[in-house]
Amino acid sequence: MNVIAFYLPQFHAIPENDEWWGEGFTEWTNMKKAKPLFKGHNQPRIPLDGNYYNLLDPETLRWQVDLANRYGIGGFCFYHYWFDGHMLLEKPVEMFLADKSLELPFCICWANEHWTNQWVSGENKVLIEQHYGGEAEWRRHFEYLLPFFKDERYIRVDGKPLIVLYRPEIVDCLAEMLLCWRRLAEENGLGGLTITYQHPSYYVYPEKREDLFDYNIEFQPTLALTMQKSQHHKILRAVKRKAALLMEKNFGIDLRFIGSGSGLTHISYDEIWNTILTTPPTREKSFPGAFVDWDNTPRRGTKGSLYDGVTVDKFRRYFKEQVKRARDVYASDHLFIFAWNEWAEGGYLEPDEKRGYGFLEAIHDSLCELNELPNKEL
Repeated sequence: MNVIAFYLPQFHAIPENDEWWGEGFTEWTNMKKAKPLFKGHNQPRIPLDGNYYNLLDPETLRWQVDLANRYGIGGFCFYHYWFDGHMLLEKPVEMFLADKSLELPFCICWANEHWTNQWVSGENKVLIEQHYGGEAEWRRHFEYLLPFFKDERYIRVDGKPLIVLYRPEIVDCLAEMLLCWRRLAEENGLGGLTITYQHPSYYVYPEKREDLFDYNIEFQPTLALTMQKSQHHKILRAVKRKAALLMEKNFGIDLRFIGSGSGLTHISYDEIWNTILTTPPTREKSFPGAFVDWDNTPRRGTKGSLYDGVTVDKFRRYFKEQVKRARDVYASDHLFIFAWNEWAEGGYLEPDEKRGYGFLEAIHDSLCELNELPNKEL
């Protein structure tokens, strides 16, 4: 079983973030200022031994790869930020590509949204707008990705490089762009592409076209939460969704962050995992998902959300069951997990001061017990 962890590259300073958020801003900025919002709230989260790393340090990438290999993580899925050829946070994956001694499979997810300041300010200010252009733009993007696709470490599914599109429903030229990419992959000797989508917003999109994709990723816990809500008010939700998409496409305003409530949202860890473990696959070819934890209050404060009742032992039990389902129900060799290092959203496998290596040990032990990993001592 290949456990692929989503990987956030926002742990190094870039000029754009310096301008928008202040000199030297990284995800660690939010983590260091986080405070507990109620008794027993697990904040601030502090990396083990105060390891507030910088991803521009090659030794950090080596440490992460060694850690992933030791505990049975089968690969990283790097988020990729491309805006008409302008890129953000691209250096870590480019360093990864250049250093062939980093022996870990990887793939790329294009996080194809506008960048805004809505998640903290509610001002609806678009920082960088996302446009999808025409064939010249699609070709230029593909040519940038081509060296990654050709790398021997790049993850292939059905013999073809795997590319993930974060939110297909906001791409106005989706069918044409994906067809162009598939053609270019054939022309460049890749045998095609395996294209999948990630965010559940496409799952509930009234005009979705599943035929454009080879697989979908059941991105957890967001999908399970979406499916819980989808049992009610389906018609009203579809109308609201169309309105939200029009606002986002035309004005860059993401209604997910508007009026999101004045109080903290608490969600049951056990209940959401029960939904994950009892819901059938969402389509014939789905990659199952898992998640470690969720708490985005370092970013959103009292307007944030978190899961109650998270423990390493619970995660171990739930994750082991999900691996069984991946193998027996989904017939999948891949399981995507949130996340390797989403510290400001509480989804990270990297060791911290409270739980140490607990979540990584849970993954390692589960895979060993299910004979999905050689039973080697840590």
